[in-house]
Amino acid sequence: MGTLGFWRLAQADPEWIAAVDPDGTEHRAGELLAQANRLVHGLRALGLQPGDGICGLVPNGADGLVLYLAALQAGWYYTPVNWHLTGPEIAYIVADSEAKAFFVHPRFAEAGAIGAEAVEPHRRFILGEGAEGFRPARELTDGQPDSAPPDRTAGLTMHYTSGTTGKPKGVRRKLSGLDPDDSAELMTFLLGLFGITPGRPNAHLVTSPSYHTAVTQFGGTALHMGHTLVYMDRWDAEELLRLCERYGVTNSHLVPTHFKRLLALPEETRARYDLSSLRWMIHAAAPCPVPVKWAMLEWWGECVYEYYAATEGGGTLATPQDWKEHPGTVGKAWPISELLIVDDNGDPVPAGTPGTIYMKMMGATFEYKGDPAKTAANRLKDHFTVGDIGYLDKDGFLFLCDRKADMIISGGANIYPAEIENELMVHPKVADVAVFGIPDEEWGEQIKAVVEPAPGIEPGPGLAAELLASLEGRLARMKWPRSVDFIAEMPREPNGKLLKRKLRAPYWEGHDRAI
Repeated sequence: MGTLGFWRLAQADPEWIAAVDPDGTEHRAGELLAQANRLVHGLRALGLQPGDGICGLVPNGADGLVLYLAALQAGWYYTPVNWHLTGPEIAYIVADSEAKAFFVHPRFAEAGAIGAEAVEPHRRFILGEGAEGFRPARELTDGQPDSAPPDRTAGLTMHYTSGTTGKPKGVRRKLSGLDPDDSAELMTFLLGLFGITPGRPNAHLVTSPSYHTAVTQFGGTALHMGHTLVYMDRWDAEELLRLCERYGVTNSHLVPTHFKRLLALPEETRARYDLSSLRWMIHAAAPCPVPVKWAMLEWWGECVYEYYAATEGGGTLATPQDWKEHPGTVGKAWPISELLIVDDNGDPVPAGTPGTIYMKMMGATFEYKGDPAKTAANRLKDHFTVGDIGYLDKDGFLFLCDRKADMIISGGANIYPAEIENELMVHPKVADVAVFGIPDEEWGEQIKAVVEPAPGIEPGPGLAAELLASLEGRLARMKWPRSVDFIAEMPREPNGKLLKRKLRAPYWEGHDRAI
């Protein structure tokens, strides 16, 4: 093993600016290393052992990074908690993860206080000055040495899946027992797949909340490669462009909704910023409409990469060139990953035929914590699925159709909402769109579109008629929405995932379809 991994890099160059908070505060690697070391010493004094877990309810920035760096060198599981959850939902995750310590930022103290009931009072910490029911985190770290703790061993993150059906589950992997530096260096394989290079000058822009798996994975890995992490507190299209220019951002992790909002900026705003540093702007998490991707490639050039993966492991990658040759693809399987497309009987289907996507990744076995039944239900031999439907072309490139749960069956025909959403999304008067099935006595389900109009656009029957007319010649009539409703703001998670369940539920009240 060589020279990668945050701890090695920080010792070699303690003056390196390793992180920049959303307010512009810069953190040197040496300071972050000392804070993470003190935290390990403090938590060990509380009795934490390898294999134990800690939770953090913290916004994007250095606070969460220190928790992550402490856990990953002490053999602990670190669970970053979604700060949009309610107190009882937070308490469920803290309890289910069996956290031995819980760290809360003052911004989330109210919901955190309810969530904290799952841990003993002396193990609840506020990252700042006193808040009722919490100990200041400095009580844990004051007087502890800055030196590296003895018996370092690699820890892991344990993220909770979003829980679109039932309660969220922690995706837990076995600890490797490796030296943390060696483990960090192995992690850099992921970014290496995209051709990302280590060292400076490189900066990774964190555009989404760090409690998401991919955000932690890509940000953490960039840090282990010696990149500066530049954090955004909330998504803003022009702020992204400003930060890219200001810090010479070379790589980031985005979702298609971000692209749509960037492209909606006025031409003069888009032209104002120097984006010549961009090299690997990676996107995932939702299907990207083909015209939107073409527009981004035209604007940003050959730096827009795409992948498809899951918290559970495995995935595909499409380079800009791959995508141009196979528009719409999410790429080919990673060298350490395998894809399997099967029918409802679990039998493989031929190229070009949609089926359920199963994946596996070398050495990446996992379990849903405390739920062996869910773990088993999502497996086919040694492959797993998250319920997506797609097909492979003759060259082995994967194309997504939709989530199995979202498929509409109308008059016996399978209709994929994502295909309809992609066609409506490119309309200039549409900011966001969701398509799903609603009850229909004759057809079983009919197609409903819910649209968030672009700023300044008046919703109403006229706009609905214009949007449907735009589908002429682009989408078979059987796929056209039968009706269009309007909404002020689409319910999306900050990582871009649409909470379709929330939209669909009112239409199915009193009906027996599983929502």
